[in-house]
Amino acid sequence: MTTDRMPALYIGHGSPMLFEDPVWHGQLQDWARDLPRPKAILIVSAHWEKAPLSLTANGAPLVYDFGGFAQKYYEMTYATPDSTWLAQRITKAMPDGLEVHQHRTRGLDHGAWVPLKIMYPEADIPVLQMSMPTRDPFQLLGLGQRLRELRDEGVLVIGSGFMTHGLPFLRDWSIEAKAPGWSSDFDLWAKEALERGDVDELAAYQSKAPGMPYAHPTVEHFTPLFLALGAATDPTAAPDQRIDGFHVGLSKRSFQVA
Repeated sequence: MTTDRMPALYIGHGSPMLFEDPVWHGQLQDWARDLPRPKAILIVSAHWEKAPLSLTANGAPLVYDFGGFAQKYYEMTYATPDSTWLAQRITKAMPDGLEVHQHRTRGLDHGAWVPLKIMYPEADIPVLQMSMPTRDPFQLLGLGQRLRELRDEGVLVIGSGFMTHGLPFLRDWSIEAKAPGWSSDFDLWAKEALERGDVDELAAYQSKAPGMPYAHPTVEHFTPLFLALGAATDPTAAPDQRIDGFHVGLSKRSFQVA
């Protein structure tokens, strides 16, 4: 167990192709080695938008929510220790009257298990996935603030998405593909807004960010960023941007907050 305060992270989770990208794969492994060892991990993925706020079932099978990939990816497993206590702790952290639904059958989706299988391949840390109940940036900041106290108890809080996610507009699907203008422009805007700690600018991404709506024709891969910022000690402090660059032309920019 750790007595260190854990950071909170926003990570790009890619797809099963992440296992084939040696650069990004190595960056995630190095990042995990630099972190204090978590007592547990709470992750919110772009791929589970559900209200009321919901938690995965302990020990449930993985969700293979992707298509067209090699069979080996549908046979991967990631069996982690019991996380019942964490579900109880999260429920306690929520305001009175807020319903928290404990799902009986849903396991981790690929926005959770793909990056975690790389970062913590031994699967020896309890993991719980929480649904994203809203796309509203300020509500997600508030939800992240509720989770902030868990960091003092050794829980690593992660928002998992993708800094750009314009899949319908990609033409080159090779790992080393050049980033389209809408992807690189949005990435630079996000980098600079994060460096300034400009939460209001980030929250207004739909109207202020260059590259929209191509960078995010749907927004669920960007909005987990606000949960991570909300869990920060100071959401307006510049985060440590640990990963940058592009994967199939999409920005993999990822960061941690103190």
